[in-house]
This record gives sequence, C-alpha cells and structure tokens, in this order.
Amino acid sequence: MIIQIKVPSPGESITEVEVSTWLVKNGDYVHKGQTIAEIDSDKATLEISSEENGIITFMVEKGERVLVGDVLCIIESSIKDDTKTDHVQEKKDHVEKIYPTNKNIKIPSPASKKILKEKNIFIESVQGTGKHGRITKKDCIVHLEKNEKSIVSNRRPITTMYNRSKTKTPLSSLRRKLSERLVYVKNQTASLTTFNEVDMLEIFMIRKKYKDIFKKKHGVNLGFMSFFTLSCVRALKLYPDVNAMISEKEKINFEYYDISIAISGPKGLMVPVIRNAEYLSFREIEQEIYKLSTRVHNGKISIDEMTGGTFTITNGGVFGSMLSTPIINPPQSAILGMHKIMERPVVVKGSIEIRPIMYLSLSYDHRIIDGKESVGFLVSVKESIENPIKFLMGGSEETLSKKLELY
Repeated sequence: MIIQIKVPSPGESITEVEVSTWLVKNGDYVHKGQTIAEIDSDKATLEISSEENGIITFMVEKGERVLVGDVLCIIESSIKDDTKTDHVQEKKDHVEKIYPTNKNIKIPSPASKKILKEKNIFIESVQGTGKHGRITKKDCIVHLEKNEKSIVSNRRPITTMYNRSKTKTPLSSLRRKLSERLVYVKNQTASLTTFNEVDMLEIFMIRKKYKDIFKKKHGVNLGFMSFFTLSCVRALKLYPDVNAMISEKEKINFEYYDISIAISGPKGLMVPVIRNAEYLSFREIEQEIYKLSTRVHNGKISIDEMTGGTFTITNGGVFGSMLSTPIINPPQSAILGMHKIMERPVVVKGSIEIRPIMYLSLSYDHRIIDGKESVGFLVSVKESIENPIKFLMGGSEETLSKKLELY
C-alpha cells in the first residue's frame, strides 16, 4: 500500500516551506514514528515523521520550496524490512505505475515558477533534475548562471593574479523572514536608542560567593541573565509604557511580563520567551534559559516557544560587542542591549577605582515611549544591578540566600 506523507502546516498564515534536510536516503526502509526530514518555515523548523513502516521514495529534493499539503514523499508499506533487497526494483516499478515519469512533461516547483516568470525563461530551455524531471529552484539558478557565463566568455578575457571567485547561496526561510522584519522595523517604527553604563561589581561578588553552591544545588549556573531579567521586570512595572505595543490606532499595555531572550543558534538568531517572569525565582529563570537555549542549539525550538513576548533582552557582549543599537523585536516596543564587560577606571566617592563596567542600551519606539520613560527605565535597571541585594533580594544576606534557594 502506498502512503503519502504530506507537508503539514507549521502554523497560522504559513503556506510555503523549504525542505531543509532529508534524514534518510531515497529508497531506505523507514519505521513508523522515525524522523525522516526537517522542513523550514519563516518562523521555525518542523520535524517530519514516517506514518508507517516501509520503503521511502522522495517526491521533492532537499532545498525545494513546497506548499502546505503537497506530497513530500511516499512510503510503500507492503514491503517488509527483511525483503527490502529483493523487492527494491519491484517497489520502484510499482511506484512508477502509480506516479509515472513522463520526461517530455516538465513540472516546475512553486519556487521555480516565480523565477521562470520574473526572468522570462522558457520552461523548455531548463533541464529539470528533481523527481520525475521536476524543475527546481536550483535548476533555474544553474540555468541563469550558465547564460551569464556564456555572455562573459564572449567578452575580452581579463588576466589577473587574484582569485575573484564568488559563491551564491540561497537565503533560508528564517533568514528571509528576519530580513523582512528588520526592514519593517526600520520603516514602520520611530526607533531611538538611549544608553547608560552599569557597574557589575556587586553581581560579580555575589556570583563568586554563591555560584558553586548554586550550581551544585540547582544543576545550572548562576548567570547574569537572571539578574537582568528580574531587573527589567522591576523597571517595566515602574515604566509600563515600555511593556506596551501599538495595534493600529490603540496602545496595548500588558499587565504580565513575558521576557524574550535572544539566543544565537545554528539556524540564526532565535528569541524564545520566558513567560510570567514576574513570578519566577533566580533558579527558575536560569533553568528556563538553559532549557530554551538547549532547544535552540539542537534545532528543536517551537513556534509557540517564540511567540508572545512583551519585551526583549539581547546580549551582544557574548560575541565581544562593546556597544550597539539593537533593533526592536516587533510588535514589541523596546529591547534592552547588554554588552561586553570591561575593566575601566571610574570615580567612586572621589577616588579612582578599576571596576567591571558594562554599557547598556535601550532601543524604543518613540511613538508610545517618551525620552523620560526610556531614560528612567535604564536608570532603574542600573539601580537594580548595582545594588541587587536591596532591590532584587530583600535587603539582607539572609534574604539573598532565600532568593537563591540555597537553604
């Protein structure tokens, strides 16, 4: 029996996806529930599993863009694993009867249709390399490059001692979506950035004293992000318009604090959400960040885990950035930028001391956040970070230990 595996919908409003990876080979015997492929949408990566045991036949190639509901592959479930070798040819013949290959008919993929139309390419002039001679996006690109080389070859050759080669790589769905969002923010928001600096000495002292106990008791590191997350929650309560967004002609103020944390992964920058951060402890925030970070790096993060944040924190300091103007994560209205901690000479009570200093930046939408609120927000974060025991931990060494859940 032939089982069709169709492209599922990764989420609302998504109609097209890209086959990013085949995890099995064409003609392999696969088992029910086995992950056979990964598809990329403009929001996240989705795993595809086999619905039955049997021999798999690809209907699309890696890198092709397909519509939701298209047939991704077929599985011949009547062939058993132990008879796979004897029946491979029989399976192929059976598939050909159901899905005959007519080499005279060229069927373009959705992505290649767009290129054919935009570049005015005759379909007959393109050699299809996809399943059953299907014309893929890559075929169109190869065709255009061949024509370009043909034109160049007729020109006078230029002799040079330098290597002037170039490589063209199609942008992934996630990268294309990110590009669209960045341009949208630039064109649709009145974005400004304000700056401040924060002395990290107190945080350093707390981490030095308690990090080993914290790691042993809770299984995660006591990092900077839990301090900054809770500092931002406190500042958002003091300046509620920073925790708001514009919806057409209305301003929406959120009375909860879902903090998006920017994490760099193999597929690009992801922004998963720590929900209801106002109710979480240092331990719970660090454990949630560890869980989300692991899922980002493993490519397992879901769309739901990246949806619905009200404010974003990004840390360019992990890559060595000293100062930046981060771009707002729409439809949010503000984003906090953390940066590299550097030892600098500062004046403390009339004396010059060397302190670990971090520059902070807040990019904000000036349509609903005024300069007073943006500056006040950063001053509040600075206040919490420079005196965490008072503002985040109850005011004493005893309450500090309770906040860290060490006893």
